[in-house]
Amino acid sequence: MPKWLICVPLTVQWLWLALIYRSATLPSCANPALTAGGLVGEGKLEYFSGMGAVARAATAPFVGISTAAPLTQDQLAARVAEAGLAFPLIAKPDLGLCGFGVRRVDSLTELAAYVAAFPRDQTVVLQTYLAQEGEAGIFYARDPATGRASITGLALRFFPRVTGDGVRSLKALIEADPRARRLLGSPRHEAPALHEQVPPAGQSVRLATIGSTRVGGLYRDATALVTPRLTAAVDAIARDMPLFYCGRFDVRFERLDELCEGRGFTIIEINGAGSEAIHAWDPRIGLWQGLRMVFAKQRLLFSIGDQLRRAGVRPIGLLALARLNRKQQVLIAQYPPSN
Repeated sequence: MPKWLICVPLTVQWLWLALIYRSATLPSCANPALTAGGLVGEGKLEYFSGMGAVARAATAPFVGISTAAPLTQDQLAARVAEAGLAFPLIAKPDLGLCGFGVRRVDSLTELAAYVAAFPRDQTVVLQTYLAQEGEAGIFYARDPATGRASITGLALRFFPRVTGDGVRSLKALIEADPRARRLLGSPRHEAPALHEQVPPAGQSVRLATIGSTRVGGLYRDATALVTPRLTAAVDAIARDMPLFYCGRFDVRFERLDELCEGRGFTIIEINGAGSEAIHAWDPRIGLWQGLRMVFAKQRLLFSIGDQLRRAGVRPIGLLALARLNRKQQVLIAQYPPSN
């Protein structure tokens, strides 16, 4: 289904909730320490900068680099070394979404080219590249009144892949796969070299650094695997951040059983009130069930926002929110392609 069509029922409920709660932007109160509560326009470093020792220890090492002035390779090398980072690295926009502009860079030359192509007066985030194949989105919520925390969704994210048959080229395999084919039609993504290499039969070939569905990634709902230990571990991290009540932790892990027990995972990114309930887009879940899951997330956002508004937090204005969204969309169009 086209994304705009899926958004129609979601927009209808949002407007209904806006009438009930007398504010269309009430969810911007859900995380008072973030720009617009993390609905739109917040930077990735906003989540990291206020972390305490517990949350920082669970997060992949990172550093922010300003593009206000051109940087030489020597200057970039110094920033990477000062942060204790080493290649390969993940380079990504501080202000972004859906994997736009996220690239693996394997050398100083590649990093310099990425930064040179980046919009001026913005911030690039460099982060340790984690080679683990496991990636998950953990949707967290905490009731401001009672302090009760829960994980309302757990999504496993799988990177786009094709499997060789010993006969067809990589390009032919991608073109023949309905999901992998999205990678070729994603205008802000750099597809792998589509030469005539023929992968051996049974060999799995990963096609992208990112796992977004826009490039053929796959989401699976694993909410049934959430345990009290995982909830407690994520809750401890969230409480070690300033006024964070609702959002999604994107993590990498080696073993699923360890993740479910609340250990062995590393945070690569955090999203606030605007984070998608991506577990709802598991292809095994029917359309109506998926919509019900997203509807429930919207109702939760408004409920948390209402409680914090009663405590004195003011929602952002519609015009200000629209400006933040416009700025983000303009920047996304200028980012280097993801890979």
